[in-house]
This record gives sequence, C-alpha cells and structure tokens, in this order.
Amino acid sequence: MFNKILIANRGEIALRILRACREMGIRAVVAHSKVDANSLPVRLADESICVGPDDARSSYLNIPSIISAAAVTDSEAIHPGYGFLSENAAFADICRACGITFIGPSPEAIRLMGDKAQARELARQAGAPIIPGSEGPLKDEDQAHSAAEAVGFPLILKAAAGGGGRGMRIVREREALAQAFHTCQAEAAAAFGSSEVYLEKFVEEARHVEVQVLGDRAGTRIHLGERDCSVQRRYQKLLEESPAPAIPPATRAGLHKAALAVAQAVNYTSAGTVEFLVDREGNFYFIEMNTRIQVEHPVTEMLTGIDLVREQILIAGGEPLRWRQSDIRPVGHAIECRINAEDPDTFTPNPGRVTAWVPPGGPGVRVDSHLMPGYTVPSVYDSLIAKIIVQGADRPEAINRMRRALSETIVEGVKTTIPFHLRLLEDPVFRAGSFPIPKLEVAL
Repeated sequence: MFNKILIANRGEIALRILRACREMGIRAVVAHSKVDANSLPVRLADESICVGPDDARSSYLNIPSIISAAAVTDSEAIHPGYGFLSENAAFADICRACGITFIGPSPEAIRLMGDKAQARELARQAGAPIIPGSEGPLKDEDQAHSAAEAVGFPLILKAAAGGGGRGMRIVREREALAQAFHTCQAEAAAAFGSSEVYLEKFVEEARHVEVQVLGDRAGTRIHLGERDCSVQRRYQKLLEESPAPAIPPATRAGLHKAALAVAQAVNYTSAGTVEFLVDREGNFYFIEMNTRIQVEHPVTEMLTGIDLVREQILIAGGEPLRWRQSDIRPVGHAIECRINAEDPDTFTPNPGRVTAWVPPGGPGVRVDSHLMPGYTVPSVYDSLIAKIIVQGADRPEAINRMRRALSETIVEGVKTTIPFHLRLLEDPVFRAGSFPIPKLEVAL
C-alpha cells in the first residue's frame, strides 16, 4: 500500500480524502493554491505544498505543477477528488508515464466515457437503453436539422465532452434549433476545449437516477444501489437521496443490471457512477458515466457502511474488492443537502468571511465540511461549503431528521442555501416522492 498520497483538490473533498488516508496510516500531502494556504485541509495535512496562485487554471488545473508537487514530496499516488483534474485522461496518462498512481480508473476508461456521444454508443452496445438521438457528434447545422426531424421535438443539445450542466440547450421548436446549436457549440468549446455537440430526445419530467459502482483490477464489479438526484437548478444537483423514490422494483433491478453492464464494457476500475433518466412509465435511459468519486457519495456510504474513498485507494493499490454483491445490503433511507454560500432566493454566490459555524449533530447525522470560524469563502471557486447527510429508518424519518439538522445549523457571515432546503423539504410534491418532479419555483 502507499506510504504517501498527494491530494490534488481543495475544500470538503480534500478533507474527506485526508481523513481516509489518516485512518489507513497513509501520509497525506495537500496541494493548494495561495488563497487556500490557511484552509482546514492544509492545517490538518501531514504536509502541504503550494501549486500556484488563486486562479484554478494556474493551480488545481496546472498539470506540470501538480506532477512536480508529487515528485518533490515523494508522493507515490495522486487522488484528484472530483472536478478539476479528476476526469482528465491526459492527466491520468501523465501520471502513468511518471510512475505515479492515479487514484481512479484507467485513462482509457476516462477517455471512453468522457466523450458523451461515444459513451452513448458504448452503452447501447452493452445493452443499456439509450434515448433516441443523433449518431455521434453533429458536423454542422444541416445535420442537426436532419437529426432533429428524425428524433422529434422537444430535444436537448449536449456537449460531447461536457458535464456539470454546461453546453446544454433544450430546444422545443424547429425555429430555435440553429441558434441553440451554435450557442451550444460555443459554450462547449469554451468550457471543454471541444465544440462537438450531439442531440437527444428530451424526456419530460424525468427523474435523474444514478447507480454507484465499484470495480477492481481482477474484473470484479458490484453496484451499491442507486441515488435520486432529480432536485436540480440549471442541471446542478442540490439534493440527493437513496433509495430512489417513485420507481418500481423492476426498474430498479434494470438500472442496477445496466450500470454493471456499462462498467463491464469499459473494463472499469475504482468508484464510478452510471447515470440514467427514468420516465413516468418506469422506462430508463443511459445518459453518461462519471469516472470519479461523486459529491453525493456519502449518501451511499450512510446506507451501506462502505467507505468509498478507502475502496478507491485500495483498488488503486492493486487490492481486490473485499465485497461481493450479496454483501451489499443498504439499510434505511439517506438524504444529502448541498449547502452553498449563495443567496437562497436567487442562488447568487455570496463569498465572504464566516464569523460563526455550528454544524448539526445527533443520531443519524453526518457533516462533510471544511468550514471553521474565520474562514473566508473565496470567490474564485465553487460555492459548496458543506454537505449535510442524514439517515433514517425510512424516507419520512430521513426528511424529518434533515429538517431538524438544517434548523440547528448555524452559519453566519455569508448567506447559504439552508432556507431553500427547508422550504423544499416542506414541498408536498417532494414529500410525496412521486411524479411530477417538484419545480424549484414551488419551493422558493
């Protein structure tokens, strides 16, 4: 097993990985930008090293700087967390070439699933249902119109190399297609360095359900159940829960089977997530695979008792999976609320100095956060400052426990999305856990 791991990330996920390393007896080095020099992960790390100025492109996305940091600190492996370089196949290639273990899947798997159009075809070949759409990226506006006529409206344009909701446009009528196509191309090029886009039929009122998978180098692959991530704003997840409500047992079993088939097709190792849309009739369709640890991974950890970050590290070190499918027995219901430093009514980022921080506690409550009194939430990164996760015997108990946990959480100095979550948890459509999907304006 590794003696030292470089954590190439920041905030709560850097602290999460640091804790896993510490429990495994592995020294952890936190790579940080200048503005994060006094952050909690850096303070608690065995070692830390500055990899650049505040701008992410000059620090957390700076591959030469990250590789140099690993070499200087004698780190044998790099854990990229989520975001930043976590799904960068070129970075994984460079780690391999430099003799540094990338804690995640192979660069080949990242590359295959990173191209959404290619991943869609691979999923189809593996037997997973896919949404009707274009065959690969669209070459030009004329091809977009031809594909749209075949698929029908409404449809959705997506960046082939995309993720995180960027480079996506819903098109409801033919007249709007041309402008949406060119806008989507421009957004894709700016965000991902590739202007390739493809289109799919837009599934109205679909639930967003993802399946957590684990795979080792010996070819053993298991799933750890599914999570519902339907509560979103502009394709950004706000609340996740497991098990997914409103889906019949046959659909649930089909989702698990399809996720494992996709993971097998790409020879997947490490922790990954296969994402689907589920419609009112229980039909489901593959949309993408995230080849990294997810923000919402604690939901699954709460139900299964399995430390997913620890498993990532063990798998990267060549260890076989310690679990078989029959060992996975989720208990109860779990919910995660993402707490962002944002205005709860407009979702406008609200960076600033945190003057007070009192996290919730009590039975069945977990908090993943890098907050501390006096910490300044920077304006140059994502606004996530905490994740509150609860587990209950069933969904109603989990909802009530989350309401209690949120109501006793104190964050002063910056606005947060806690008031939004409290309103959402009172929404009758959300509490019913059925179709239609709750509209955010109902909760606001």
